[in-house]
This record gives sequence, C-alpha cells and structure tokens, in this order.
Amino acid sequence: MHTSGKRRRRRHSEEFKAEAVAACRVAGVSLASVALARGLNANLLRRWVVNAETRPAKCERLEVKAAPKFLPVPLTSTSSTTMSRPIRIRVRRGASKITVEWPTSASAACIEWLREWLG
Repeated sequence: MHTSGKRRRRRHSEEFKAEAVAACRVAGVSLASVALARGLNANLLRRWVVNAETRPAKCERLEVKAAPKFLPVPLTSTSSTTMSRPIRIRVRRGASKITVEWPTSASAACIEWLREWLG
C-alpha cells in the first residue's frame, strides 16, 4: 500500500534545539550520535550548533554596558581614627616596588593622581 501526499517539515522548539546543542558539547560525544538519538539529520544538528556559536541565545542578547575604568568607593566610617589614617597604595612592577601614602582628607587629589599614573 502506498500513501500519497506531501512530506511535512518538522518544527522543533527552541528548547529542544538548545538541549540538542548542549548534548553535542559534552566531551567525548559525537554529533552524529546525538542526532541519531533524537531522530535528527546530523547536518541539521550541525547547523544548529554553528548558529548557537555565532548567535547568542535570545536571553543572552542583553545589552551589556562597559564598566567604568575607575569606580569611586565611598568611605563607610567617619570616625577620627579612620580619617586620620593615610591612604596607602603599594605598587609592584617587576622588581620595583613603591608605596605611596596620601592623606585621606585629599582623597580627590589621590584619585586624580591614580588616573594619570594608571592611564
């Protein structure tokens, strides 16, 4: 008995595709075995893997803003002992070491100096 009719293209959910791609990334597992286990054509699964590598998932397409190069750190304690201690910065480059002490009251100037020095 022969049935006539058009073959219909199967549609797979994004979740199914993501699970199949994740299975391909397991060490020691071949793409062909993953395709066979899921009833897929290996070439189709290869296309999904390539697409996943070149295009991030929908949830990963969030815009990420660049972090500022210098983050201000507010002082949490204003006690007299904390305010009297200097800002101490230790820098090591190769065999050279320097220690810079800066008065806490002039922290803005210290920030500017650091920006120039690190820039």
